[in-house]
Amino acid sequence: MVWADRGAVGQEWFMSTEGLEFFILGPAFIAGLLILATHVPLGQEVLKRGIIFIDLAVAQIAGLGVIAASRFGWEIHGWEVQLVAVGSALSAAMALAWLEQRYQKYQEALIGVTFILAATASILLLATNPHGGESLKDLLVGQILWITWEQLLPTAIVTGLVLVVLFMFKQRLNHLGFYCLFAIAVTSSVQLVGVYLVFASLIIPALGSVGHRHALLAAYFIGGAGYGIGLIVSSLIDLPSGAVIVWCIAVTALSFKLITKK
Repeated sequence: MVWADRGAVGQEWFMSTEGLEFFILGPAFIAGLLILATHVPLGQEVLKRGIIFIDLAVAQIAGLGVIAASRFGWEIHGWEVQLVAVGSALSAAMALAWLEQRYQKYQEALIGVTFILAATASILLLATNPHGGESLKDLLVGQILWITWEQLLPTAIVTGLVLVVLFMFKQRLNHLGFYCLFAIAVTSSVQLVGVYLVFASLIIPALGSVGHRHALLAAYFIGGAGYGIGLIVSSLIDLPSGAVIVWCIAVTALSFKLITKK
């Protein structure tokens, strides 16, 4: 938001369009579409399985892996950190799959406990870091406007592989296979856009399209519109893009539900 002095009339608010640059919004929007490509069908499957908060837990553990690896001085986007993040998420996926088989009655509670343990572990690891607060904020809210075209290539490769497995071998995926596929997708996306936006991309479009005749297409529309509107609005009013996009996806889902309600 920018202030302008309009003479004797006083000061008025007006929106700046300086942030509406394609080289900034373009990579961010494409990143959102890549994330939605995998998270929408995964989110629909999560709703069917009734494991709503699994992505929060897995995403938080993947982020914990990144934080732990960075404590060793490794480059945040280096291959060592990526291996630790993927390994952490896959370990969490296997543990949650085991818990689902053994303690299905308490599954959601156990997922919640897993999330809170990973979240507090991240805080403890960052406690002595002078930039810990900023790092934690990036993990949760993300920095989608800082995404570059170069960062999109590995995400696109992971997205393609996950979609191939998801749609070609969906019927053959057991609980462990689904959890591992989910972990790989979430690990890739959480480092781009943060835990909150990952959760929103997974659950809100799926919820907004429940009962629709073309649920998958409807969910993709909700997510894509939410990302597009959110990026534009956040650039115009100079607010954190991740948080604005979450709200825009939610408002889009609610509006879609009200408009298409029979």
